[in-house]
Amino acid sequence: MNKGVGFFNFSINKILTKDQSILNQARIRLLYYGLWLAIIGVFALIVNIYLDHQYLLAFTTSILLLSLIILFKYLTFRPRWTIISHILLVLATMLNLCNVFITLQTVDIITAQIVLLIIIFSFYMLGQVSGMFYSLINLIPVLLFLILEYDNTYVIGIKPMVLDQSTIIIAVCANFILIIFMHSHFYTAFIKSMVQLKATAEERGALNVELEKVIEKAEKSAQAKSEFLSIMSHEIRTPLNAVIGMGNLLMMGNPRPDQKDNLEILKFSANNLLALVNDVLDFNKIEAGKVVFENIKFNIPELLQNVCGGQMLKAQEKELDFKVSIDPALRNKIVIGDPTRLTQIIFNLLSNAIKFTNTGTVWVKASCLEDRHNIVNVNFSVKDTGIGIEKENLDVIFEPFTQESITTTRQYGGTGLGLAIVKRLIELQGLHMDVISTPGEGSEFSFSMEFPVSTEHVVIHEETQQPRVDVADGLNNLRVLIAEDNMVNVMLMKKLFSKWGITPTVAENGERAIEMVQYGNFDIILMDLQMPVLNGFDAATEIRKMRDPKKANIPIIALTASALFDIKERVFSSGMNDYVSKPFKPDELREKMQNLVTAIS
Repeated sequence: MNKGVGFFNFSINKILTKDQSILNQARIRLLYYGLWLAIIGVFALIVNIYLDHQYLLAFTTSILLLSLIILFKYLTFRPRWTIISHILLVLATMLNLCNVFITLQTVDIITAQIVLLIIIFSFYMLGQVSGMFYSLINLIPVLLFLILEYDNTYVIGIKPMVLDQSTIIIAVCANFILIIFMHSHFYTAFIKSMVQLKATAEERGALNVELEKVIEKAEKSAQAKSEFLSIMSHEIRTPLNAVIGMGNLLMMGNPRPDQKDNLEILKFSANNLLALVNDVLDFNKIEAGKVVFENIKFNIPELLQNVCGGQMLKAQEKELDFKVSIDPALRNKIVIGDPTRLTQIIFNLLSNAIKFTNTGTVWVKASCLEDRHNIVNVNFSVKDTGIGIEKENLDVIFEPFTQESITTTRQYGGTGLGLAIVKRLIELQGLHMDVISTPGEGSEFSFSMEFPVSTEHVVIHEETQQPRVDVADGLNNLRVLIAEDNMVNVMLMKKLFSKWGITPTVAENGERAIEMVQYGNFDIILMDLQMPVLNGFDAATEIRKMRDPKKANIPIIALTASALFDIKERVFSSGMNDYVSKPFKPDELREKMQNLVTAIS
C-alpha cells in the first residue's frame, strides 16, 4: 500500500506499487474499473426506474449507487481490496436474495446474471474458500425458491414489482458487460503472469548456469591452490630435507665443539623454516575442511611430558622457570581421543608462551574437572608472565597471519598462524578457548575437553638398565631399493644408510624401480612419490601385481615432501605399507623399516 496517497486521489497509478504481485494488481484494477462500470450501470437504472415512476425501487437503487461511490473512494485512498471485495459480495448477495424473495419474487435472467457475477467475482478476488462460500449462500436460497415456486407454496404478503422491458434490457446489458470485463481482465492478467513466469524461469536458468560456472571456477581455483601448495611444499621440503639430513649426519659424526655450535644454529634455523612450512600447510588443510579427528588410546600425562620435554629446553635457554602440573587422577587413565591434534594445540600455546615471555615462569596445567568413570572432563591451561595482550586485541590474535601489533611481529617474528590453527582445531571439536590476559603481566589460555575413558590402565614398569641397542641392529646388510630422482636426497640417504651398515640400490624413476624389482631381490623399498617417467603410486601398484608373491609383497615405504590432503589415502590405496614425510627423522625411518622387515620375516 502506497502511504503517500491523499484522500482526494482518483488515479489508479498511485495505488499500484511494485511490491504487489501481478495478480493483486489485476484485482485492484478489476475493482477500480469494475466499480466505474457498476456506478454507470446503476446510475442508468436509477434514471430509467425514476422515469418509470417506481420511486421506492429508485430510492433503494440510489443507496446501492452511494455505496458503490463510497467503496470507490475508499479504494483510491486505501486500496484494501480484500475488505472492499467482501463488502461488494455482501451487498450483491443481499440485493440478489431481496430481489428473489421480496422485490421481484421470481428467478429470471437478471437473477442468473447476478449469481454468476458473484461466483466469478468471489473466486477471482478472494480465492477458492471464499468463492465457494459466497457461491453457496447465493445458489442454495435461489434453488430453494425455485422448489417452493414449483410447488406453489411460496406466498408472502408483499406484491412483487414488475420491471418494464427497458429496465430489464439495461440491467442485462450492464451485467453482461461486467461478466465480459472480468473474464477479459483476468485472462490478460493470466497471460501476463505466464509471460513473467517464463521470463523468471529463463532468468533463473541463466543464473543457475552462471552459478555453476562460478562453482566450477571456485573448485578449479581450490584445486589449483591445493596443487600449488603441494608443488611448493615439495620444492621447499626437498632442499630442506637435504639441509636437515646433512645436519643430522654431521651431528652423528662427533663434531668438534665449535662445529657443534654451528650445526646447532643450522639445525635450529632449518627446523624453524620447517615449522613455518608446516604451519601454512596445516592451516590450509584446516580451512579446506580436510581435518579428520582420530580416536586413539593414549595417556594424558605421558602426552604432556612428551610435548613439554622439547619446550622445556627452549625455556631453559631463555632462563625461564617451566612448571608442569598434572592432576594425579589422570596418571593411570587411558583416554580415547586425537593425541596428534591435542599435541598440536598445546605445542602451539607453549611455543607462544615461551616466545613472548622474557623473564618469569611458564606453567602447563592439566586438571580433572569431572570424573564419571567412563568419561573424564579435563581442563588444559598454559599460563605465562609475558608481555600480555590488550583487551581490544584478544579477538585479533586468533586471526590468520595476524599478531597483536606490527611491533610484536618485528620484535618476536613468526607468521601469526599458531593461534589461528589452535582456534580452528578447538572450534572443529565444538570447544571454546578462554583467554585471560593483562598487558605487562602475562596471559593464560585454557580449554576443557571431554574424553571417553578406556577400561585399560597405565602399567608402571620398574626402570631397569637396558643394554644400548646399536643403530645398525637388525638393519645391517639389509637389501634396500631407493626409488628417488633427486641426487642430493640419494647422497643423503646413502650416507645415512652407511652408518647403519646398509648399501642401498638406487633407481632414478618408477619404471627403473619396477625393472630392478623384477630382476633383483630386495627386502624393502623406499619409494619417492613424485618422479619422472613413472610416479611412485603407479610404480607401487605395478609391483603389487607381480606374479612372484615374494616380490609382490615387498614392504614399500613412501617418501615425499608433498602436502596434498589425501596423500596418505593414496599411499595406502596404491599398496604401499607406510608413509614418511620429508624431511624425515632418521630414528623414525629406521623404526618403520625395522618393523616392516620384522613383520614380513
